[in-house]
Amino acid sequence: MRRFPLKNSLLAVAAFAAFTAFGPAAQAADLKIGVAEALSGGAAQYGTAIRNGFELAVAEINAAGGINGNKIELVVADEQGKKEEAINVFKKLIFQDKVLMVFGPTLSNSAQAADPIAQAAKTVAFGTSNTADGITSIGDHIFRNSVTEADVLPETIKTAVKNAGIKKVAVLYGNDDVFTKSGYDNFKKALDDLKIPVTATETFAKGDVDFKAQLTKIKASGADAIVLSALLAEGAPIMVQARQLGLNVPIIGGNGMNSVKIFELAKGQSDNLYVGSPWSSSNATPENTKFIKAYTDKFKMAPDQFAAQAYDAMYIAAQALKNVKVSGDLAADRAAVREALPAVKHTGATGAFQFRRANDKSGKPAGYDAQQLPIVSVTKGSEFVISK
Repeated sequence: MRRFPLKNSLLAVAAFAAFTAFGPAAQAADLKIGVAEALSGGAAQYGTAIRNGFELAVAEINAAGGINGNKIELVVADEQGKKEEAINVFKKLIFQDKVLMVFGPTLSNSAQAADPIAQAAKTVAFGTSNTADGITSIGDHIFRNSVTEADVLPETIKTAVKNAGIKKVAVLYGNDDVFTKSGYDNFKKALDDLKIPVTATETFAKGDVDFKAQLTKIKASGADAIVLSALLAEGAPIMVQARQLGLNVPIIGGNGMNSVKIFELAKGQSDNLYVGSPWSSSNATPENTKFIKAYTDKFKMAPDQFAAQAYDAMYIAAQALKNVKVSGDLAADRAAVREALPAVKHTGATGAFQFRRANDKSGKPAGYDAQQLPIVSVTKGSEFVISK
């Protein structure tokens, strides 16, 4: 058997050690990004679309070479649309999975509970579906590209009033949820500012299934329209029961009603629903047309606002990551992501986007909101049609 000199043997051992530690050559690393969304429970109709939007964007980005040669790896967790579970999932993603940043959670209620975990850990939490007031006031690591109800609802009401000849409205809202309560507050302010009389104000709770008592009072009040702050789980049955009672007036909804799921859940009773969002399936820009085709081809279903916002959010994050030199020092890399994000400007499926700095309750600079113009649409048949 041939023997090698000791010196050559030592060199071979060193080379093998280097190979096993670092791979065959400066091997690309995975950029781990957390996704905390409601994939089960009542909010899954939002969370599933959001996950799909992220997966589509990541597939495109990775196929195009990734980020500076590195591939994005999504670490997806189901927060079930529950505050307690959102807290647990954020802790797991941040402290165990050691992700660079976290997208989610799905609902504003959950974001109010879980985002402080990310803020304390100096890790970006990026919401794509949270629109309630106060989310970004939690701190300077809290971002969102979902336009707030405060920005969207006045435009939705103005458009509905102009097109449907509305003179007076009734208000119906969920009084036990951060999102629906915030929606009510913003609807009320917009109605006051526009000097539109309110004939009745009724409430419901999450999980309610029978709304006939509230709707009967609204019908008796003589309202020309219903202003509705609800999630789909309650909002769709409300539309069905309103029509069953002969209450065929327009319904002006918030962000929670802006989903293609309304056509399935409202069982043919979904016409004349006004909603506002930066995204519309009828908006035929090149970016949106490309997104809708790619999403439909991949998932065999039409996208909604929530899928579009997640898709764009991933591209916004990718643009920031291109300016980050990943060092392997997790704290430093997370800080670099936080520093790179605010300057990003992007034109995607939801149109032209940039961040706007938000303030905390004391007026000091905090997190970052979306700066985008809403598009108001109305449901006709089985589609949202842009309403001018």
